This record gives sequence, structure tokens and C-alpha cells, in this order.
Amino acid sequence: MSLLSREHELDENKAGIAGKNSPSAEAAASDQSTWLAELLDWTKTLVIAFAVVMLLHFFVFNLSKVEGHSMEPTLTAHEWLFVNKFIYLVAKPKAGDVVILKEPNTGAKEEKYLVKRVIGVPGDRIEIHNKRLYRNGILVDEPYTDTLIEDMSYGPEIIGEGHYFVMGDNRHARASLDSRSFHAVPEELIRGRADYILWPYKEIRSL
Repeated sequence: MSLLSREHELDENKAGIAGKNSPSAEAAASDQSTWLAELLDWTKTLVIAFAVVMLLHFFVFNLSKVEGHSMEPTLTAHEWLFVNKFIYLVAKPKAGDVVILKEPNTGAKEEKYLVKRVIGVPGDRIEIHNKRLYRNGILVDEPYTDTLIEDMSYGPEIIGEGHYFVMGDNRHARASLDSRSFHAVPEELIRGRADYILWPYKEIRSL
């Protein structure tokens, strides 16, 4: 091989090496590194956001859709409720609260829920007599109903510790499955308090 040819070959090798270390190659590597870093950041953000949403869902609030007519006229079918789950981590249910509870006498894996109003708390004496509701011997004012209680008389029943007596606002005959059928419910079945109607928008209001 002639000296000229060897010099030409060395020049080509140098050009190849230079090409590998050229600004365009370094820029491409830098762009790829930046893209991977951004993808990792987005992944972390999505994971954190998902974790926050799940924590809020299980411990702070969720949305619940009304099914059936047991809470009329206060609530109607297909309305969406904002359910405050946090409130019962720091306080106890009170008479008048509209609550979401797991239906009693269902299996651990069954997901059947009811929306009812708390009528009696631990220690209360609940009785239905002459189509009217009495709490501790006093007639309860119920502006949220639109009729007298058409079902049979009930009680008296004294509500045990850690239990709550619930009823639907619909007091027409056989309109509500509630504590008149399954008695007072244990507190652990109560999942949260319905604070607002969120949908339809014309019905948005607090409860």
C-alpha cells in the first residue's frame, strides 16, 4: 500500500471518529436522555395522582348514585350525591343525617348500598304509633316527608350502643327497606354522609 493510500485511510478513520463525537450525535443522545427523564417524571406524577385519588376515594369522599324511590321526596332516582366519608372518622352520625350504608344481611363480597336518614342514635327510644314517629316519647317533626307513615306501627325499640336506626323519607306503604325491617344497623355499615346533590345541575343543593 502506498503512503498516500495509508494517509487517505487514516483520514477516513479520523473522519469516522469525528463523526461519532460530532455535535449532532451528542445532541441526539442528549434529547433521548431528556425524553426518558420527562417520561419518568410523568410516570411518577401519574402514580402519585392515582394514589391520592384512591386515598380520597376510600377515606375522604366519593360519589353515589341514587337508585329507587325510598328517599322521595328528598332524593329521586338517578341523582348523584357527594358523600363525605371523612366526617365519620372524626365524628359520629347524628339524627337527621342522610347516610350511605351497606345493606345489612348481605355477604362480605356483596356491594349493595342504601341511602337512608338517621332517625335514632345510641340510647334513643324509637317508636312508630298512629302513623307518627316518636323519639324518646316526643313526636318528631319531619318536614322532609310528604305523608304520614302508612306502614304498621313499630317498637318501641331502644337503640343499642354503636347502632343507628335509619329510615327512608318515603313513608308510603312498603316504599322503603330500612330499620323497620332489619332493625338498627351497626356503625361500621355506615360508609359516609351525603352532603350535596351534585347532578342534575338544576337540583344542586346541600342536604
